[in-house]
Amino acid sequence: VQLQASGGGLVQVGGSLRLTCAASGNRFTINTMEWYRQAPGNLRELVAGITLGGSTNYGDSVKGRFTITRDNAKNIAYLQMNNVRVEDSGVYMCFVDDTDGINYAADYWGQGTLVTVSS
Repeated sequence: VQLQASGGGLVQVGGSLRLTCAASGNRFTINTMEWYRQAPGNLRELVAGITLGGSTNYGDSVKGRFTITRDNAKNIAYLQMNNVRVEDSGVYMCFVDDTDGINYAADYWGQGTLVTVSS
C-alpha cells in the first residue's frame, strides 16, 4: 500500500487546515484509517481514526476541534483541523490497515506532513 499525505503547512493559532491521506495499491480492504502526530521530544500520539463503517475516535486534546472523514471509494481520509493551537504542531502521519477481515492484515505508515502552528 502506498500512502500519500498532504495538506500540511504553516497556520496561525485559531486557524484551520485540512490534511489528506490517500491510500492506493491495497490488496484487500482498507479498514482503519488513522492520523497520528509527533512533535520533537514527544511520543507519537493518535489524533483521529475512522473505520470503513464510519466509526470515529479522537485524541482527547483534539475532540471538538478536529474532524476525520473518509471517501471509501477512493480510500482517502481527511482531517479537518479547526481552531488549531500551538501544541497541534508536529509531523502528522497517516496509518492504514489492509485486511480481508479473516486471515490477512497488514499495517502501513505514510511519511507524514508537517503542521506548524504559529502564535
